[in-house]
Amino acid sequence: MGIALAVVMRHEPIDNPWITHRWVLDEVSVDLGQYAQVTIQESFHVEEIKAYVLGNSEHGQRWLFTGFYLDIFADEAEGYFLNITSESPCWFVMWRLEEVTALSVQHIAVPHRIMLSYNEAARLLDGGEQVDQLSIDPLILESLQQFVAENYRPEVKKRHRPESFKGADRGQDKKGAGHE
Repeated sequence: MGIALAVVMRHEPIDNPWITHRWVLDEVSVDLGQYAQVTIQESFHVEEIKAYVLGNSEHGQRWLFTGFYLDIFADEAEGYFLNITSESPCWFVMWRLEEVTALSVQHIAVPHRIMLSYNEAARLLDGGEQVDQLSIDPLILESLQQFVAENYRPEVKKRHRPESFKGADRGQDKKGAGHE
């Protein structure tokens, strides 16, 4: 099992005639047990994920989600490399809008995956999932850079000779064919 993580999503009101709010990825942090004493106003569970209302502010209602683990895999090293060498390395969080009854909010943005691989996030986006990003913690970035240095080996590019240089099939067996 990997590093325990927590995600905070914000239910933010917006001034728009068609929609009243939006969900924003607010925070990703290492869960060292600091959330065990959270004062719970409302809560629910989705599989292993626990969700708690942290409270309201002028920026909206904040929801804490715990129960996530970050695992790093050698076969995703290229995706980690692409992330750490980008202009702004980040967390990728895949979330879905879930219908939850008996709460103050009927639809809640529930995070389902937290990842660091650019390629994994791209696959999820290609599959139609909602993936948001947030700047990565410097200590996690340093650890990820070390992992990439130890595990990523760029694929050696093989030069493929273009078909036009391979020569045409001129019917070598038919000596003089087409010439008189």
